[in-house]
Amino acid sequence: MNEVIALSNKVNQEDIETLRELIKDIDTAMLTTVSEEGLVSRPMKTQEVEFDGDLWFFTKKETNKYEEILHDQEINVAYAGKSYVSVRGRAEIVEDLDKKKELWSKAYEKIMQTSYDDPDVVLIKVRAEAAEYWETGNFTKKVAFLYNRMTGQSSKSSDVNETVELNK
Repeated sequence: MNEVIALSNKVNQEDIETLRELIKDIDTAMLTTVSEEGLVSRPMKTQEVEFDGDLWFFTKKETNKYEEILHDQEINVAYAGKSYVSVRGRAEIVEDLDKKKELWSKAYEKIMQTSYDDPDVVLIKVRAEAAEYWETGNFTKKVAFLYNRMTGQSSKSSDVNETVELNK
């Protein structure tokens, strides 16, 4: 079954809910950035907040991914669980103390060995532009295309509207 989801200037809540369901129970995502040497992926803890079109991750300013995002905001986030999900988007560094406090948990304190109010701690906000997902047990690739909120591109101008058999 082929699914193409296109959003106009308004966020389509049904499309957001589809992606929310696919990633809600996956604790770790792979964040891919662009370095001087090429693409780099690393595991990131998934936020325990409902996906609303934006993904959030914590990092520190002293990391390579921080520098890579400052240089090139195009990223990819991949999830593997009951489904495989690949989200393409644009990253932004957010230093808002209230937002950091809202998203912080004891797990981050242990992982990052600091607190949310450490000036070295920042958030990576990923604005989802497109997403693809494959459900395990179903060998048909299902595509969900989110409207590119930055350029106004519609799904009619994309090449992601075909079904691909992964295994026969």
